[in-house]
Amino acid sequence: MVDLTKIPENLPIPQDDGAVKHLVGTSLPSLSLPATNEELIDIGSFKDFLVIYCYPMTGQPDVPLPEGWDQIPGARGCTPQSCSFRDHYQELKALKAEVLGLSVQTTDYQKEMAERLHLPFLVVSDVDFKFQKALKLPTFLAGGMTLLKRVTIIAKDGKIVAVHYPIFPSDSDPAWVIDYLENHYQK
Repeated sequence: MVDLTKIPENLPIPQDDGAVKHLVGTSLPSLSLPATNEELIDIGSFKDFLVIYCYPMTGQPDVPLPEGWDQIPGARGCTPQSCSFRDHYQELKALKAEVLGLSVQTTDYQKEMAERLHLPFLVVSDVDFKFQKALKLPTFLAGGMTLLKRVTIIAKDGKIVAVHYPIFPSDSDPAWVIDYLENHYQK
């Protein structure tokens, strides 16, 4: 059985392909997406800081990952990334940042993961690729599915101020966000 909470050694490291260079300075789209609390969340309506970590897909216990998953640079590590945001959530809240996870998986799939991992923040579903298309986020194919590449967006009052891409290892992402907020916005 694969331990989804651990990042295997010797994973291929994703390279910056320039696919998100256009994002800084862009406004978040005013889109309502279904969330794990069974409500629609308007992504563009958040005030202060919003951290959106976009990830390909979380695995489920006893369900095999797509064929070749560990050989796709940046694919593996969604569960450790989510757990790391969970573990740093209070630090992020203290920096006036709200966190949202986002993938193209269904809300029901995400609810199982959020409950199993005890996530204190919402996860939203972009199952129709509205957010992905609005921001032209990069994707890849695996197991017959189109999935988001891992990218983290920091927005202030609806405008994107920073983007973390590529992210490796995935569980280092919250530390990057905290460092960015502390060094750019704390007085």
